[in-house]
Amino acid sequence: MKTLALLGSTGSIGKQTVEVAREKNIKIDALAAFSNVTLLEEQIREFKPSLCAVVDEKAGRELKIRVSDTDTKVLIGEEAVTAVATESKAEILLNSLMGRCGIRPTVEAIRSGKDIAMANKEPLVAAGDIILDEVKKAGVRLLPVDSEHSAIFQCLDNTHNSKKFIKRLIITASGGPFFGKTKEELEKVTLADALCHPTWSMGQKITVDSASLMNKGLEVIEAVRLFGVPADKIEVTVHRQSIVHSMVEFVDSSILAQMGNPNMKHCIAFALTYPERQPSLCTPLDFTKSFSLTFDKPDENTFTLLPLARRAVTWGGNAPAVMNSANEEAVALFLKEKIRFVDIFTLVEDAVNSLPHMEKVTLDSLEEDDKLAREFVREHVRA
Repeated sequence: MKTLALLGSTGSIGKQTVEVAREKNIKIDALAAFSNVTLLEEQIREFKPSLCAVVDEKAGRELKIRVSDTDTKVLIGEEAVTAVATESKAEILLNSLMGRCGIRPTVEAIRSGKDIAMANKEPLVAAGDIILDEVKKAGVRLLPVDSEHSAIFQCLDNTHNSKKFIKRLIITASGGPFFGKTKEELEKVTLADALCHPTWSMGQKITVDSASLMNKGLEVIEAVRLFGVPADKIEVTVHRQSIVHSMVEFVDSSILAQMGNPNMKHCIAFALTYPERQPSLCTPLDFTKSFSLTFDKPDENTFTLLPLARRAVTWGGNAPAVMNSANEEAVALFLKEKIRFVDIFTLVEDAVNSLPHMEKVTLDSLEEDDKLAREFVREHVRA
């Protein structure tokens, strides 16, 4: 039986991971979340983990009282997540945290010898070189959980010298709720409009990123990191049905695609049971029923964060980290309805173009870049 440390256990991916663990008889040795005491207590009583991290101090104190009759050790505070990632005896850590807060826990989990199932985009975007170097030194596996990167990984897996023969990677995008809209139409969209995703049920931040296509920009950068392919060999295509999760074209012009009904539990289960494949409760595709598959070019003149992400990963250094932190701050302000949707594009691009570019990054320098990018966004909003 595999043992799992689950970071972000009360979020959308975290809750689906709990379902997979229950279905696959995977032992959860450690949990981490921000403040959802009620759900954490339920998870602790069902899975009996040895450790649980709670970032919010008030919530952590309450959880300690609630589960005082269990053997679960509750750690509290911002450093608790990293401590759990390090101290847990789990074989694999699934990171489904939201934002760059997942960087240090991921690095420390790798250093402690754990395989990593990555559902948290931002660590690979902001600190990809650092994480890949740690993975190489530790000799552990880095397994993608995002549906697009899981699809590419599956298309490449066990293919003889497959990376050598890659012509291009094709990442699919649902297009979000604003597919086909013009710049002028985006001026009028509301928060409620942005949170109405046509296909996936996700957290608010990632749903807004999907609406702006920043999500695809982050995924392009992730693909560069994970598969060692330059940005100019990675294409994005809008596929509204979300049936083809991504494709790989090889130099002989053959294309492999990974398909399935949109369900994140497939990707989670694949990462947690790899290198095996196990039966799934996910609904299979029925090819006897009529359905269509359409593919369109994204409008990069309107959704400018996608080409910005390509430029950022090509510049390298701290550019992807600055872009990511500026976007996190801008989206947070949009979710509070302090800025318009279209302001996200301007604020993020201005931050990347204006803040100092550093070729080499460290975990400490990334912390400083994060502060600078966030303050840049806040100052421009105040102005």
